[in-house]
Amino acid sequence: MIFTPTSIVGSYVVGIEPKADARGFFARTWCADEFSHAGLVSNFNQCSLSNNRHLNTLRGMHYQMAPDTETKLVSCRTGALFDVIVDIRPQSATYTRWFGIELSAENYQSLYIPPGVAHGFLTLANNTEVYYQISGTYTPSSGRGLRWNDPVFAIDWPAEPAIMAERDRSYPDFQA
Repeated sequence: MIFTPTSIVGSYVVGIEPKADARGFFARTWCADEFSHAGLVSNFNQCSLSNNRHLNTLRGMHYQMAPDTETKLVSCRTGALFDVIVDIRPQSATYTRWFGIELSAENYQSLYIPPGVAHGFLTLANNTEVYYQISGTYTPSSGRGLRWNDPVFAIDWPAEPAIMAERDRSYPDFQA
């Protein structure tokens, strides 16, 4: 597995190392030992799947407050998405910065998201499925969000969202 740091402290693009032959290839997408050796969280106790029927569906930007923060490993099973994280850790050197990457069924990349970093995505294809490995337990009372178009972050989305939940549209301005 290949761990490439992003521009957000503590986050990584996780790539595979395929072993190919005439049949195709085989590759590890997850290994607790390799994650631990890289100094990353390796105990994911929950997996979730997000099914998105339509192109330009936006979900996010979501996070959980302490003490219920979560580490996530996000990948794409079918379709494609523009995956975005925003650092909202006040003591972080990358506070209020964002990072985005295309995850797809074809590129086999994942995004490792540390606690205290908000996450969201915009689908780039119909029928996009997003797979999450999550270190914590979802706690609704700790759930929070940032507005997708908050000027504090100025995220450069590849397209205007066509579908999103009302709560994602109506989060208040972030107070840095």
